[in-house]
Amino acid sequence: MLIKELNQALLHFLGQLYGPFFSIHNWETVITSGDDWLIIFSLVLIECLLSVDNAVVLAAQTQSLPTQKQREESLFYGIWGAYIFRFIIIGLGTYLINFWEIKVVGALYLAFLVFQFFSKTRVTHTRKLVSEKKRRILPLFWSVVLQIEMMDIIFSIDSVLASLAISSNPVIVLIGGLIGILAMRGVAEVIMKLMQRIPELEPMAYILIGLIAVKLFISIPAIDIEIPAALFGMIVVGAIVLTLIIHVVRKRHHAKDTEDKPVTEDEK
Repeated sequence: MLIKELNQALLHFLGQLYGPFFSIHNWETVITSGDDWLIIFSLVLIECLLSVDNAVVLAAQTQSLPTQKQREESLFYGIWGAYIFRFIIIGLGTYLINFWEIKVVGALYLAFLVFQFFSKTRVTHTRKLVSEKKRRILPLFWSVVLQIEMMDIIFSIDSVLASLAISSNPVIVLIGGLIGILAMRGVAEVIMKLMQRIPELEPMAYILIGLIAVKLFISIPAIDIEIPAALFGMIVVGAIVLTLIIHVVRKRHHAKDTEDKPVTEDEK
């Protein structure tokens, strides 16, 4: 009897966590809502900007494999593992984020990430490649796949926490996360080159993370100020536009300063 009650309680709890993922009405509402797609775009953007260096680390891990085919296969298995873990952690996150204590801890953690970045104390994620001399329990291929999965787990904590602070709808967070993972893996090199050409994008992303931390903190019951997710999505789009304007203005000023700089005898 007790075991039956425990099983029923467990099934009810799992239904609360993951039931929204299987609601056709929820999916229809998200897919047909322009505001929700604006939020999804914001989540994908933040995922890509914050995870591009992670993609480089994951790609580097595959270099210990002898053939290009094995490297591609390891990333293929890795991305499916990332999807499965993202599904699990979003379900848990949507439950835990309802507790104000979790919101405070999450806000402080995101604020700490921002502090690390702007104080130049941010630790770069690194992972030693699998060495041939190292004793392995698993074959080389599956050792690399396992390392990729572990990195995906570590890297996804930040983005899921930030995503849930923007939207509490797990379907929105799931779609944004899945598209973000795929985009991050597929266009990591393009995003890296874009961020090299527009260096203002990286600090802009961390400023947004700071705003997300504030949004999460002020939503606790003691303050109870809720910023609509659609409004925050508009803020993200506005931040991108403002960043591009700042980049263009700085570039023009730099070009003008270069033109106005007097030519020395050595340069003639």
